[in-house]
Amino acid sequence: MKFKDYYDIMGVPRDATADQIKQAYRKLARKYHPDVSKEADAEARFKDVGEAYEVLRDPEKRAAYDQLGSGPPPGQEFRPPPDWGSGFEFSGAGRPGPAEHGGFDGTGDSSEFFETLFGRAGAARARQRRPRERGEDHHARVIIDLDAALEGGARALTLRVPEVDAEGRVHLRERALNVKIPRGIQAGQHIRLAGQGETLPDGSKPGDLFLEVVFAPHALYRAEGSDLYRELPVTPWEAALGSQLQLPTPGGAVDLRIPAGSKAGTRLRLRGRGLPSRPPGDLYVTLQIALPPADSAAARAAYEAFAAATPFNPRLPNGA
Repeated sequence: MKFKDYYDIMGVPRDATADQIKQAYRKLARKYHPDVSKEADAEARFKDVGEAYEVLRDPEKRAAYDQLGSGPPPGQEFRPPPDWGSGFEFSGAGRPGPAEHGGFDGTGDSSEFFETLFGRAGAARARQRRPRERGEDHHARVIIDLDAALEGGARALTLRVPEVDAEGRVHLRERALNVKIPRGIQAGQHIRLAGQGETLPDGSKPGDLFLEVVFAPHALYRAEGSDLYRELPVTPWEAALGSQLQLPTPGGAVDLRIPAGSKAGTRLRLRGRGLPSRPPGDLYVTLQIALPPADSAAARAAYEAFAAATPFNPRLPNGA
């Protein structure tokens, strides 16, 4: 997928005001409209201009897009960082992110680049001009440590809120929150902060703020739903002869039995030792065979004696 420079498409600087962007769009839309343009690629250029305007006219989309920078060198493939779109507070039902996580409301004939950033439903839909009884709900995706889900408790989080200044330029305002993380919450679930969404000037009931949870990489565990996964290095003799060792888990240390004849990739299941959800998840331990180095005369002699005593060729069926 190729990166799209929406500012270049519109012919405006990255610090362009809302009025400058609107003027550029009107000029280019007239120039490339398929019904009047004589340009050979008028239809494609018209779509590009419309897509660029869709992003740059919306303070929320523009602020998120700007975080990508100027993109990779020409000709190189582009993929947004995994944590792109995290930490932004957005109004309405949408927020930036891959299509599988949803996007902004609406529909549109959009490029792969646009849909990767904002989802298939990323084109903005005109807001209905009618009185509202409460403020809009706001949404944000937040990255938290897995330990926060294991332990629960309060965490300090900072969101970035796109705002337009008096000159029509987009800036990010930081918003500090002290959020209670429910023990056992899973990635993809939401934390609702009542009354922390949009506040209407007439004093009507404010909207809510919904925080979608994403886990930061952990040194030991990987979470899938309520289950946890980790890799455990064992010695060749522990795997071949079987053994029992004490394994730390989120819920405390347990005695783990390594079955005799275990191979690299063997997966062991510890029931109820995953995230403390309702019901609790499981912990899956995948064995890795760790070979001691032959870095001494004694170690080399031991390897030679083992090779002589155990004829084995792993490149043959069944090793023999």
